[in-house]
Amino acid sequence: MKAIGNNIIIKTDKIKSTEKTTGGLLLIEKDREDLRYQKATIISISDDIKSLKKKDKIYYDKTAGFGIEFEKNKFKVIKLQDVVVVLWEKLMQAILKN
Repeated sequence: MKAIGNNIIIKTDKIKSTEKTTGGLLLIEKDREDLRYQKATIISISDDIKSLKKKDKIYYDKTAGFGIEFEKNKFKVIKLQDVVVVLWEKLMQAILKN
């Protein structure tokens, strides 16, 4: 599977955190309306896009793109302009240490 044009194929990272409301409801991160962006891993990227690479961790606008299923796995196809943050793991670890 290869992205073409201005498209990026991503796999949304599993959501682990939950939050309890004052009424006792448990909300997982995907149900929280105050979070507009979601973390994902790039699976495939078009040759036209030079600023990102396969396996980059990103945050993207969770309302963007569309879902696809390939070989019983679910992916999402988004555009480059939907990516808002690229995480650099080593840099993030250094920042969090300080």
